[in-house]
Amino acid sequence: MINLKEKKHTQTINLLARTPSSPLYKHQTLARQSIDRKPHTSTYSKSAMDGGGGGKKHFVLVHGLCHGAWCWYKVATALRAAGHRVTALDLAASGAHPARLDEVRSFEDYSRPLLDAVAAAAPGGERLILVGHSHGGLSLALAMERFPRKVAAAVFAAAAMPCVGKHMGVTTEEFMRRTASKGQLMDCQTVAINSRNSNNGVAIVMGPRFMEEKYYQESPAEDLTLAKLLVRPGNQFLEDPVMKDEELLTAGNYGSVRKVYVVAKADGSSTEEMQRWMVAMSPGTEVEEIARADHAVMSSRPRELCDVLLRIANKYD
Repeated sequence: MINLKEKKHTQTINLLARTPSSPLYKHQTLARQSIDRKPHTSTYSKSAMDGGGGGKKHFVLVHGLCHGAWCWYKVATALRAAGHRVTALDLAASGAHPARLDEVRSFEDYSRPLLDAVAAAAPGGERLILVGHSHGGLSLALAMERFPRKVAAAVFAAAAMPCVGKHMGVTTEEFMRRTASKGQLMDCQTVAINSRNSNNGVAIVMGPRFMEEKYYQESPAEDLTLAKLLVRPGNQFLEDPVMKDEELLTAGNYGSVRKVYVVAKADGSSTEEMQRWMVAMSPGTEVEEIARADHAVMSSRPRELCDVLLRIANKYD
């Protein structure tokens, strides 16, 4: 979760560069395809490979701001090796999704790939395990509110986790209060979104130093390099009505879904203190901890995260 509302770093760049005809788009597509290939080997733990006795599940993996389905390649491979079904999504204008950022007019449109995937879950009783990272937790919350009966459990991996009775944007506001004023956003920048929609506001461009020192500091160098190549500007939709609606998340829907929060204990972006603040706002949330996990927990500690997910799969139907 990052927010750069300050205008002093605002610059205008061409957001049309990352389109299906660009070389970067082709690299993103290849990364997405690598997630979808059937795994042939795995170096993950025995528990990850066994899959346990809870039956095979369908995991839906949702990336954070500026990222894409590509960031889940390690975890998706291990879950498939354990026999589970995995859907790693690109939200709108993210990863290999063909939309431009200025074409995505609302947070609901941004979250549409997830909402459509959950809506399409088998009517015969298939229940999904949703896994959201970082800003992706807010898209998870929207899907949980809309389709609570289709979700067996929701896992927030170092993610924004809103609570019943408050607007979804409160997590970003608290993050700003705790960290943004201390200069921890480093070389991240804001970008003016050229759009006819006045609510589109500004986008975020992740800076390389921020990614190295606050986001991927415990991850392999190869994953940091991959992220630098593939991240795209991202919009938090802070002015979207969905983010300001105090009554959007209800106890009967969002509040009824089992929630598990995965605390990344070495997170330099959304600190452990911030993560536990969100947990405290939603009593009854199950908590898992992963030591030495940076904000990109799926990159820095994929085996440990996979083990957590498989325990959840065995526990919840």
